[in-house]
Amino acid sequence: MRILALIPARGGSKRLPGKNIKLLGGKPLITWSIEAASGILEICDILVSTDSTEISSIASDAGASVPWLRPEYLSSDEALSVDVALHALDWYESKNESVEGLLLLQPTSPFRTKASISEGIQLYAENDCFPVIGVSPADSSPFWMFKNEGEYIVPLLPNHGFGKRKQDLQEVLTPNGSFYLVHPSYLRKHHSFGEDKAIPLLNTNKRETIDIDTTWDFELANLILKNYPLLPHPHEIKTRPVD
Repeated sequence: MRILALIPARGGSKRLPGKNIKLLGGKPLITWSIEAASGILEICDILVSTDSTEISSIASDAGASVPWLRPEYLSSDEALSVDVALHALDWYESKNESVEGLLLLQPTSPFRTKASISEGIQLYAENDCFPVIGVSPADSSPFWMFKNEGEYIVPLLPNHGFGKRKQDLQEVLTPNGSFYLVHPSYLRKHHSFGEDKAIPLLNTNKRETIDIDTTWDFELANLILKNYPLLPHPHEIKTRPVD
């Protein structure tokens, strides 16, 4: 199986300026994802899509392929990940053999492991290349959430769970940002990574699924490395078949 790993790394970031090359544990944030994807047999190439010459240089030094700088129309705050992925996929397949999967690895998930990536690829292969998305148990249940309605707050969902114990509520999962694997034909047809229906790559390891988007997230990641630099973290992946 030939899978193209794509790491999107835009130069601009309003919430955490320069986040993709901020040093975490002595190396740029993007390098963590490049190293995690390296050496996995099914991954035929690691392509970085960026609009920054600095990120391009760092990613190339880390072993990724950066054949061009992302066009301006895909480098704004409004640009969608799916459009960035299609741009990279179309270019890659026009220059190389076709691939059987596009694996999106966001650089903001530095602690994902090779084991998790391999587990997701295995799920993908075993389920006839159906989309696979990395998810974790939601910290807050939507069944306990409110929304504003005039001067009042009302339950977000009609079948809310107020008055019930948390363990009695329906289990809710949320994308952790660490893994999106989709077949090129599905991506092109549906313009989606499979958000309507996908195989869950369920990960309960809080360290592995940290998603760095703010200064707080980055400080938390550094704190984890400082206090637990050598401790192995158990692989806590669980999988479920598609309905």
